[in-house]
Amino acid sequence: MLTFAVFDHLDSNGAPLGTFFEDRLKLLQAIEAAGFAGYHLAEHHSTPLGMAASPSVFLAAAIQRTRTLRLGPLVYVLPLYHPLRVYEEICMLDHMSGGRLLVGVGRGGALVEHERYGIEPTEASARYHEAFAVLTSAFENDVVNFEGQFFRFKDYVVQAKPAQLPHPPLWYGAPSPDAIGWAVPKGINVVSLGPADRARAISDRYRKDWQALGRDHAALPHIGITRHIYVAETDAEAKRIATGAYAHWRQAMDWLWRRAGQDFSLKAIYPASFAELEAIGHGIAGSPATVRDYLEKLEREAGVNYVLCQMVFGDMTFADASHSIDLFAKEVMPAFR
Repeated sequence: MLTFAVFDHLDSNGAPLGTFFEDRLKLLQAIEAAGFAGYHLAEHHSTPLGMAASPSVFLAAAIQRTRTLRLGPLVYVLPLYHPLRVYEEICMLDHMSGGRLLVGVGRGGALVEHERYGIEPTEASARYHEAFAVLTSAFENDVVNFEGQFFRFKDYVVQAKPAQLPHPPLWYGAPSPDAIGWAVPKGINVVSLGPADRARAISDRYRKDWQALGRDHAALPHIGITRHIYVAETDAEAKRIATGAYAHWRQAMDWLWRRAGQDFSLKAIYPASFAELEAIGHGIAGSPATVRDYLEKLEREAGVNYVLCQMVFGDMTFADASHSIDLFAKEVMPAFR
């Protein structure tokens, strides 16, 4: 059975920023009403790809507009954070939401952004691992003492714990099957980008390791994949809207690489046009029946149990986005329950 959530870069659509944020908060209410299981927010910097450079700030507002929707960053780019500060924000958000927070953590996939933020890309992985170790210590202990290359803490007294103990559900962006060995024993949810066969390899590895630990199959964490999805009454109308919106989104996606005069490192996952994206199976625009067929095939081929639907992107209008979300909820999701 597939579970559906929404993944959002909060990329600029050209509207004034205040209007942009207000429209997205209204869409979150529509996403909640539609019955999606979660809302996952990306973090990006110095680029039109991500206008919510501080996920915690946007989520604090989103919490006030929703009541049941689970939501969180995917991911907090940990090399850019003071780990104890982000721990404190996680605790605040989890309590403010009534225990609805989801927490994604990662190194960050766009190292060109780290450079703009003053972080040496070659240090990103080490900084990530240290920051995650500090987070884990704060979740598990009442006092944090830590001695690392980048972070050193002595007698940090933990004054707050999250509402969800020992911590909110954790999410990790998995680049390959070999990268998830540490996540399985901890029951961490994983998500992958790109080809279905890579997602299948990750899914198979996770299920195999989970079974080897003697864990209950019914308690298997979420194994997810992201896909651009747009639904309209007809295939032609859906493709018309998605094609234009994707072109705008794709410009935002590779904007910083172009500015830096570098080759876009994710072009195999996100090609130049929506037609190419559909051709390699990384997205779909169509009628409810077309989208249902696509998702049934994706479930078989990728072996995932969670799909993060990127349904709001580029210069898509509020009306078009909300209509697609409504159609997806009424005519696609019921087929997978």
